[in-house]
Amino acid sequence: MEPSAPIRRLAAILMADVAGYSRMMGENEEATVASLRECREVFAARIPEFRGRVVDATGDALMAEFGSMTDALSCAIGVQRRLAERNAALPEARRMRFRIGINLGEVLVKGEEIYGDDVNIAARLESLADPGGICISRAAYDRVVGRLEVKYEYIGPQAVKNIPEPVRTYRVLMDGDEPGPPEAAVPSTARAPAAPDLPDRPSIAVLPFVNMSGDPEQEYFSDGITEDIITDLSKVSGLFVIARTSTLQYKGKAADVRRVESCHKGRCFRKSLTVAG
Repeated sequence: MEPSAPIRRLAAILMADVAGYSRMMGENEEATVASLRECREVFAARIPEFRGRVVDATGDALMAEFGSMTDALSCAIGVQRRLAERNAALPEARRMRFRIGINLGEVLVKGEEIYGDDVNIAARLESLADPGGICISRAAYDRVVGRLEVKYEYIGPQAVKNIPEPVRTYRVLMDGDEPGPPEAAVPSTARAPAAPDLPDRPSIAVLPFVNMSGDPEQEYFSDGITEDIITDLSKVSGLFVIARTSTLQYKGKAADVRRVESCHKGRCFRKSLTVAG
């Protein structure tokens, strides 16, 4: 008997994880686990409300699937707003902020699990999001633009590991966020605009750490180390720290550490940088 053909369907894939989770666990494991449990309850309540389902929830990460992109983004915005309200009542050290990435695409279904390139893209979009923020792909943007009272900022094409073409990416503007330049003003990877100077203070870029374990499941750990270092360095007032979304383009690529050209919100910086990683 021939095996049944794999099932494929169109889905909106939501990926979320905690920014700085490794650091929080190192400081206070019990408080971090309790906080994570409370935050998961927010996701657990919101996702079914918008006709979605939790596909996986391992460690601090969560993956959910929706039949509608509008539902997926509405859910993500509601979750982030509720978590922001929760964080406002807590001291800074105990605030748990999630990054969320959403992609719309075709998934391969095996039982309750989903797989495919479009799932991987959602995971990379999540890593591009700011703590407490949301990033979506162009495919997702095309389905929701004009349908929700939300503004977006185009942050340009982003290199995604194991995906041949860069993914055009948008940041969802949360309460109080200011929009950046329009999409037409953001340079593509094929052209570089005139470069403004960096601030007159030491600058540092932390390149993505490499997972040398050979275990793809440990990828989150190397990403977490990179993020924690960037977060800690950004607290040093005498340093200008290149944003994580800018240095992520070097993940999985050979980079000349003597000269790093990084783009931040559509502007390219070409100036000597101190490079860690």
